[in-house]
Amino acid sequence: MIILRLIAESFRFATDALRQNKLRTMLSLLGITIGIFTIISVFSAVDTLRNKLQESVDKLGSNTLFVQKWPWVFNDFPWWKYVNRPEPTLRDYQLLKDRLDHVDGISYEADASNRTIKYRSNSVDGVGLKAVSHDFNKTWTLEFEEGRYFTENESKSSTPVVILGWEVANGLFSGEPAVGKQVKVMGRRLTVIGVFKKEGESMLGMSQDNNMVIPLNFAKGLFDVQNERYGPQITVRGKENIDLAEVESELRGAMRSIHRIRPGQEDDFSMNKTTMISNQLDLMFKMVNIAGWVIGGFSILVGGFGIANIMFVSVKERTNIIGIQKSLGAKNYFILLQFMFEAIALCVLGGILGLLLVYGITLVFTYVMDVKIVLDANNIILGISISVIIGAISGFWPAFSASRMDPVEAIRS
Repeated sequence: MIILRLIAESFRFATDALRQNKLRTMLSLLGITIGIFTIISVFSAVDTLRNKLQESVDKLGSNTLFVQKWPWVFNDFPWWKYVNRPEPTLRDYQLLKDRLDHVDGISYEADASNRTIKYRSNSVDGVGLKAVSHDFNKTWTLEFEEGRYFTENESKSSTPVVILGWEVANGLFSGEPAVGKQVKVMGRRLTVIGVFKKEGESMLGMSQDNNMVIPLNFAKGLFDVQNERYGPQITVRGKENIDLAEVESELRGAMRSIHRIRPGQEDDFSMNKTTMISNQLDLMFKMVNIAGWVIGGFSILVGGFGIANIMFVSVKERTNIIGIQKSLGAKNYFILLQFMFEAIALCVLGGILGLLLVYGITLVFTYVMDVKIVLDANNIILGISISVIIGAISGFWPAFSASRMDPVEAIRS
């Protein structure tokens, strides 16, 4: 109880000192406030960006593999190894369907970008046209606002049907029901059988909102689905209870067998997966976090020196009071705690102001610029923790020197 009372008394002394020197206190806070604001704002922006990118990556599926000509990540960029590779073909796709056992679905996809779709006098430009095989709904997670997916007969018989993204349907029909209406694409009329749910913007372009999806067999009459310009790929989704490494091994073996690649020869195809992107994101954001620490660290360092300087001034001003306290029986640790609490309180107050500035910035971005930036609990705890640590470091030597004063000499000063 005596220790708690001494701590409470030390805290009261520190609070009174801060309240009596308001201008000096506010000026002392600036360095810490700017430092905490810099570090936490960088971390909040990085976390927000990372979350948005990770959401886009997650849409690809953690157990999904993509057979493509080009890899997503280059090691030392040996582009000459990839230029002469063949694109994934329909033959590859058909043979993989017969050979793979550890998969839930295999689909062949080709993209014809920047197409115009028309309905009566309305048109939407810059739409992505996806030609997909029937199992597209098994390799991607699809949700419908209205309508349905292709039937097996529609996929096989080249039926002129289309599924629209939410933005495309809204641009053509202005919120009216789309199913059953006919639209015109690349000179052909197609019947709308479904509309995807709105997904929102995706930083990696994974959203279906501005796409339209048609059966692969029908698309063969519109363009060469195996041509490199349309980026053909084979998408393979592994079974949930099968490890991705096992699915990857089976898929690689099947592709090497189909392409008749001898042991020891390099693959003439790329197998891409979401972990490749996630690893690159980890590396990139690690560097950004380091930059945030360096930039904010200098501000906090300057603020820490400012706090230490103010504390030395405070000790000098209250030397005679320290002498009186010690002559009345105050222990060294009581004097030490008194000034330590004052330094920590200064830094914590500066940290709180910095966090409030960050919070204000998040509100401006969220409600004025429609960009949601999140200030999460981890960053708040980090900001307060840094403030406490800097306060303890900055205040220790002034507090220690005050605690070691001789009471007689202090009173005479």
